[in-house]
Amino acid sequence: MRAAVWHDTKDIRVEQVQEPQVSSGQIKVKVEWAGICGSDLHIYLHGLSMEAHPLTGQKPPLTMGHEFSGTIVEIGEGVTRHRIGERVSIEPLIYCGECYACKRGYYNQCSKVGFVGINRDGGFAEYVIVDENMVHRIPDQVSFEEGALVEPTAVSLYAVRESKLKPGDSVAIFGAGPIGLLTLLSVKAAGATQIIVIDLSEERLKKAKELGATSVIEGQRDDIAATIHQLTNGGVSVAYECAGVQPTMTNAVASVKQGGQVMAIANFAKPVSIDMGQLMFKAADITSTLAYRHIFPEVIELIATGRLDVKQVITKKIDLDDIVQEGFNELLNDIKQAKILVRPSIQ
Repeated sequence: MRAAVWHDTKDIRVEQVQEPQVSSGQIKVKVEWAGICGSDLHIYLHGLSMEAHPLTGQKPPLTMGHEFSGTIVEIGEGVTRHRIGERVSIEPLIYCGECYACKRGYYNQCSKVGFVGINRDGGFAEYVIVDENMVHRIPDQVSFEEGALVEPTAVSLYAVRESKLKPGDSVAIFGAGPIGLLTLLSVKAAGATQIIVIDLSEERLKKAKELGATSVIEGQRDDIAATIHQLTNGGVSVAYECAGVQPTMTNAVASVKQGGQVMAIANFAKPVSIDMGQLMFKAADITSTLAYRHIFPEVIELIATGRLDVKQVITKKIDLDDIVQEGFNELLNDIKQAKILVRPSIQ
């Protein structure tokens, strides 16, 4: 079968690999659509650990892709909750089930946490093997394209649910990439009434307005925090940091009101400094989330009922053979791109 295999930094190859075989407790999925994530882009540019993962035993080269949907084509012995032919979205977290975090239900904070597509062969392939607990059925009214967006939407919705946001609150979202835009949709669904989005790209800010931002601010301005305070009469209740760099974190801290909160969602490639004096003076707090837990069914329901119109975030759909040039390189060179979906199977 065809698969996009990571070999080294900036070395992803679409090549023929052995079609995987299902084992006990596992499910074989024919992948319909898979999304390119910001973390995939980071791996493309900066690399993966060359050590074998403690739970999967797998190390590079491996097939990438952790945001995907498809159809069950085979089930292993012992699988009881799913059947062949089901349309599904995959929750790609790998966890031990035995550590302190896992025993408390916090499997996203497992001491050995990993991901299908990062620590085990993933969804940029015609077929993929997943564990039964990773599989979530999607109803007929949810397209496979939307099914591929359940995973990144779960990242945003979980962060919003874990934040202090209450209906009627004002928020600022720093970064209008896919996670920022999905966070916009999530805060809107959660009842935020004033939604301010900050980004360097005019195209992304335009998309944010289309999705429901009440105000947008160009990221190169030097009065971002002051403008937010003016727009909100004192600052936002919650600032969502979806860019992962020092300037946006600095402005996020400066933009929250007394008793407000900064919620960090982005992956940070480098350490950032935080003005603790500002936080203390405001009695504000800063927190973060890692991925998600116990939220996929809720995300699927919100998409199915139209509360979250995630397909608006899709900007391009491509074939697996074009994943490097039309996918990864396009995301690097064309800032107006948000979510690019990849079709691995030949139709």
